[in-house]
Amino acid sequence: METNASPPIVGEYLLKPGFIYLPRHPTAISAVLGSSVSICLYDQKLGIGGMNHFLFPCALPPERPTAKYGNVAITALIRMMLKNGATLKNMEAQMIGGAFHPKIMSRDIGRNNLETARTMLKKRKIRIVSEDVGGEIGRKIVFNTTNCEIAVLKVGRLRSSDWYPYEENR
Repeated sequence: METNASPPIVGEYLLKPGFIYLPRHPTAISAVLGSSVSICLYDQKLGIGGMNHFLFPCALPPERPTAKYGNVAITALIRMMLKNGATLKNMEAQMIGGAFHPKIMSRDIGRNNLETARTMLKKRKIRIVSEDVGGEIGRKIVFNTTNCEIAVLKVGRLRSSDWYPYEENR
């Protein structure tokens, strides 16, 4: 009997802010997002996926271009996917994050992060298949790289124990 089941997840990875991850094996990538944004890319044909986690929209000179900036993190993730055999026409994106709580922050960096992400994905004709963005509360997410499924948990307060591997009394 033939099934369409995804390969079992063999790894777990916490993606911290300013980093990108494209695993070689089926992995559950988790992140905790406030105003930061994660783009999860998936190649439908190859069945591979990767994720970034950026804090700010754009690195402009004289800033050092690192993956903590959306324009750098998105470009780098796309290049990594292409280097591993993915094609732009088979890629799809999911966008998560970009919260803004006016009592905590004076500037809506989340909205700027989301605008950068949308612009960059549209420029490369990568379709956004789902979004869980904006609002005033943070998110804990888990991305399954083998089938492009994402679990999103909304949280009113982010604690240090929210970072995987989870600690203390949860």
